Amino acid sequence: MIRKKSSARKSTQRPHRSKPGQQGKITPETLESILRQFKTGTISLEQALERLKAFPFADLGFAKVDLHRRMRKGFPEVVFAGGKTIDQLTKIIKCLDQAGQNVLATRVEPEVSKRLSKSIPGLTYNPLARTLVKQNEAVAKRPGTILIISAGTSDIPVAEEAAVTAALMGNKVEKSYDVGVAGIHRLLDAKDRLHKARVIIVVAGMEGALASVVGGMVAVPVIAVPTSVGYGASFGGLAALLGMLNSCSSGVAVVNIDNGFGAGFLAHLINSL
Repeated sequence: MIRKKSSARKSTQRPHRSKPGQQGKITPETLESILRQFKTGTISLEQALERLKAFPFADLGFAKVDLHRRMRKGFPEVVFAGGKTIDQLTKIIKCLDQAGQNVLATRVEPEVSKRLSKSIPGLTYNPLARTLVKQNEAVAKRPGTILIISAGTSDIPVAEEAAVTAALMGNKVEKSYDVGVAGIHRLLDAKDRLHKARVIIVVAGMEGALASVVGGMVAVPVIAVPTSVGYGASFGGLAALLGMLNSCSSGVAVVNIDNGFGAGFLAHLINSL
């Protein structure tokens, strides 16, 4: 049998060996470069596979870290720290860090943050938001402003989680805290900021009325975040959630109870349109 010669040129380069942790550093630009090199025969199939071996996820056994998410969603996988051991968190965050991706971990308790910071240099902890951040890649700056409002001081931790999330994604963030309906004049004092914002996040517990008030004042999207702040009949935020879902103001969307991260991400997507 006569075998046909392959039309692809054989590479004269040495096989590419990825440094530990670097095989996951895949961006749209590097992926395009790898495909072009393979197409032109500059690298072999084996070399291309070696560079892509941790793509689209890194299997750590107990977790499959989604290294492809930045390409699909515009931002890397975010780590929810609740329920994870120190060892699990360390390995997951190191995986993202070594892949050159930005790191955001939420619901990180102070003692956990101290232990993680010892083994992973460069992490920044926000004690109010309970977030750990490390920015390895520059992100494009968004032109609009995201305004984050809290009804009370007790709602600030959830508001700060939203603020950290939106800021890390390249958004300009402004804040106006403790402007709830019990003293509506405090909100009216910030009316100029309300009308200049591209999107507004309203964080409120108790009965959650602030979202409806803000929604009735502005022409931009309002993202309502119910919090678990309140007395017994607030049912851990359920009263605020139902109040926000039943808002008569147009343009109000609602995320889950205490979900500051979800509100910050959604506000980022709106501000990116």
